[in-house]
Amino acid sequence: MKSWLTRLKQTTYNTTFMYNIRMIIAFSGTAFLPYFMGNQLATIPLTLGVVAAGISDIDDRFSARLQNQLYTYLGFFITATSIQLLFPHPVLFACGLIISCICLILLGSLGRRYATIAYGCLVVSVYSMLGVHLFEDWYIQPALLVIGAAWYGLISTISFLLFPVREVQDKISISYSSLGDFLFAKSNLFDVDMTPESYQQSMIDLSLENGKLVGIFNQVKTVLLTRLKGDRGQKDTRRSLQYYFVAQDIHERADSAHINYQKLAKIFEHSDVLFRFQRILALQGKACKDLSQSIMKREVYNHSLRFKHAFQNLKHSLEKLKEDDAFDQIWVNALYSLYQNLKSIDAQLKNLETERNISLDKSKHIENQLKDDDLKGWDDIVVRIRQNLTPESVLFRHAIRLSLVLLVAYIFVQVTDIQYGYWVLLTALFVIQPNFNATKRRLRLRIVGTLIGIIIGYAILYFIPSIEGQLLLLIISGVLFFELRSKQYAQATAFITILALINFNLDGLGFAAAFPRMIDTLIGCALAWLGVTFIFPDWKFRRLPRNISRSLNAQSNYLAEIIEQYKTGRNNGLTYRVVRRAAHNSDADVASLISTLATEPDFDQDQKARAFEFLCLNHTFLSYIAALGAHREKIEDQEILALLDQALNDINGALLRDEVPDLSAQNMLQKIRQRLTLNTDEDQKSLIILQQLSLMMSILNQLSRLKQSLSHDRDEHSTELASL
Repeated sequence: MKSWLTRLKQTTYNTTFMYNIRMIIAFSGTAFLPYFMGNQLATIPLTLGVVAAGISDIDDRFSARLQNQLYTYLGFFITATSIQLLFPHPVLFACGLIISCICLILLGSLGRRYATIAYGCLVVSVYSMLGVHLFEDWYIQPALLVIGAAWYGLISTISFLLFPVREVQDKISISYSSLGDFLFAKSNLFDVDMTPESYQQSMIDLSLENGKLVGIFNQVKTVLLTRLKGDRGQKDTRRSLQYYFVAQDIHERADSAHINYQKLAKIFEHSDVLFRFQRILALQGKACKDLSQSIMKREVYNHSLRFKHAFQNLKHSLEKLKEDDAFDQIWVNALYSLYQNLKSIDAQLKNLETERNISLDKSKHIENQLKDDDLKGWDDIVVRIRQNLTPESVLFRHAIRLSLVLLVAYIFVQVTDIQYGYWVLLTALFVIQPNFNATKRRLRLRIVGTLIGIIIGYAILYFIPSIEGQLLLLIISGVLFFELRSKQYAQATAFITILALINFNLDGLGFAAAFPRMIDTLIGCALAWLGVTFIFPDWKFRRLPRNISRSLNAQSNYLAEIIEQYKTGRNNGLTYRVVRRAAHNSDADVASLISTLATEPDFDQDQKARAFEFLCLNHTFLSYIAALGAHREKIEDQEILALLDQALNDINGALLRDEVPDLSAQNMLQKIRQRLTLNTDEDQKSLIILQQLSLMMSILNQLSRLKQSLSHDRDEHSTELASL
């Protein structure tokens, strides 16, 4: 009996399994309850209500969750009712369509909650168009859509009450898994067979992994913040908060760069030291993956005993290098700094599960705060919306683009009277994304998924004519759609197509709807492609210089805060974590922008090469700053403190004001060599600072030239566009 209960408990830890159970219950209710009541048509809006509510589901604390659901149901009812009442009046309907679409998308500027609810309302609006003929009374379809959504909301709320911190723990687990991927990518930089081409690709891969990790950290912060607002000392929430802070600190240390990796590979290509660094980084990546699984399964993480032996051998190799006069001691000292950083990561992973680390010291509460990005009042609402009322805003361009495409699709349906034409609008709504690359990818997957879904759907309707069998497959299709929608878009499209065909069959139109659905999908995809290509073309508004400047400003603020802590002492408080997060966020934005621009039209090969070179150098520069941050503590050496201030001024001048720096890397290297004869602890601390400043200054001019070159290219291109 005890063994059975243990297995049952472990099953409930499987988030995917429990989520699928939730969706099975939701779709079973909307499929079979109307069937037993003899009103099969009600299944259509009820099922679509579940789909829209599932898309709009937002993880939040209990009180906020109830508030979100109230907003969602109210929005769904108003949207569906407006469609019902305006549908007989095409001109009013078209005006309402474009205005509501713009307003709903701009509502997303207020935050994740409003963006998700607004998107759900847009989905409900098109669903209502598809079913406007189903019922005579105007209020029946809106009411059934809301009932379906409320049914899903009830199940979702019960699930939340049973497992209130599961979403937080899952996000923490994902963050450690992504941290493992980041460490694996970092280990590639210690390849002794590295070529300039492979180094650049490794840096690009590392930068993109960094972007993914930073995005996940932002998600973790959101779910933690909403839990902590309603927290009453729950241990699991506090434990998750500590895991989050440790993950961020490990990321800062792992992202640190104490050395030029290309030169490192040449200097130590015949030594075992690089292999040992690479192995430890890979082992730490594996440890993060194991920790992720332990969090997911609610098991205690056991730190591998292999680390002790690996670090002993690495230290022995470093000691041999120090005794060898053939190697420049500057490089050996840099390797020692890296060794200390990896030891710190090891200590954090090893001690993470101890109660000493999990419990939060109230005396250090300032280090355990999160920045609250929620709305602060009506003034904040006005400011956020006003900031997005410009073509420079991605959200504004997306709102105008999508609303115009939906308007054109509606006019096309009205003029041609194409059968089941509102699938054109639904396709366009699901396919169009804020950027060209994501939309292009979805176009292809949507067409493939729809075609597969129609073929399978035809087979289901032909070989399984019974209503009961089709309802069972409707449930399965709905569950698989939600399971795959964020992982495999083509497969998810196939299953939602099958669900739609079965729904239509309940109205007696299953076979008749299949071929028109394919035609409508192709038309919708064509309109979506035209929209992202010609309506506010994304690549014409992507201001690369602005993103570059934002990143360099954020890095400057990060460096300034680190320098301040060398004067006052180490402090992991909110101010430090905010500037560190901003630096990594902006670096991730640049990486995402450049990788996206490289796939878009109007981006030539020379620009592409310079952009990727800047991407590598920008992340390298951030890594050098992160190393300073990893070792930060109060120092008394006034010469070093003055040098830090001077370096910050020179860096700001070169990167922000396009000035030529006074300090050179050669001068910095000379100061380092002078310090090598001293062996006090204070001098070792100073030596690390000098090494990092030397590394930053060594790439400063190149980084500044690339910044100016890319800015010049984009300004010229913008001038050409303006003259067309």
